[in-house]
Amino acid sequence: MDKFIIKGGKPLVGEVTISGFKNAALPIIFGCILTKDKCTIENLPDIRDVAKAFEILTAMGAKIEYTNENTAIIDTRYVRQGMAPAALVSKMRGSTYILGAELGAFGKAEIAWPGGCDFGIRPIDQHIKGFEAIGADVTIAEGFVRAEAKNGIIGNSVYFDTVSVGATCNLMLASVMADGITIIDNAAREPHIVDLANFLNTCGAKITGAGTNVIKVKGVKELHGCTYSIIPDMIEAGTYMLAAVATHGKIKINNVIPKHLESISSKLEEMGVNVEELDDSIVISNTSKLKKIRVKTLPYPGYPTDMHPQMTAALCFADSGSTVTETVFENRFRYIDELRKMGADITV
Repeated sequence: MDKFIIKGGKPLVGEVTISGFKNAALPIIFGCILTKDKCTIENLPDIRDVAKAFEILTAMGAKIEYTNENTAIIDTRYVRQGMAPAALVSKMRGSTYILGAELGAFGKAEIAWPGGCDFGIRPIDQHIKGFEAIGADVTIAEGFVRAEAKNGIIGNSVYFDTVSVGATCNLMLASVMADGITIIDNAAREPHIVDLANFLNTCGAKITGAGTNVIKVKGVKELHGCTYSIIPDMIEAGTYMLAAVATHGKIKINNVIPKHLESISSKLEEMGVNVEELDDSIVISNTSKLKKIRVKTLPYPGYPTDMHPQMTAALCFADSGSTVTETVFENRFRYIDELRKMGADITV
């Protein structure tokens, strides 16, 4: 598709069901490598990154079978280490999780330099710090990242210099079958960290503390397959929430975990939006003039950086004087010039 043609001026009204969370799906999909068994993964989002992940696993020797559009059986019994195609890995940031999964399963890992969204510099220095702490030698050369633990994966304590979702996931994957206990300090607390830990525990791992800033991983000898359902996508849900706000609409958003949306909901209420939380759904309605607010993106449980552009667009219809501060990615404001073309009064 080359373009979207949008005829605006109408409130969005109705119901929508939220997909599985991509940020949880990718580490879980690649985490199946650790089981060397069959895993049935439910509530998979129908998106390109999941399709690419399955292409990569298939090239590595896995067998993928869809039982319906959102459920797949992933058989990793015949996966071979170091076979991830460079052409696919270079197009997807989430392919970094192959490093942790291969290192945990085979004691060594190799992938091409991962690609993905261009939000500025996204280093993997904390990933490397974690791998080295549990006994791996890591090298980056000729466009490839290689890690090998010649004496096996050994549990250790790791303190991350910055909160990193990717590094937290990768170290959990790499250390789940380590010899001893691995303690991850200053760990990320996002819901998809908890989801990955729950998946691995369902496969036989012993992980505690996920959702806090200290995670403990007690190594086990092996993992087994399981059936597991991905959590709902809080960013997709948040996007619909802001769409209702910006269009003065009313939307019931189903298949959500309201607690994951609290940082967004609290800001909407501050703007004067009506937010009604139900067991597994949330209703957003906006009938009045929006109030100005201040928003600052932070790691979870703070306001998510992935919800920054949607909030800025909605605030174009609020009282003047709102401020959005980005603390995670330095290039998040690139879209501002496009909003200005449509008459937005925004200063960066």
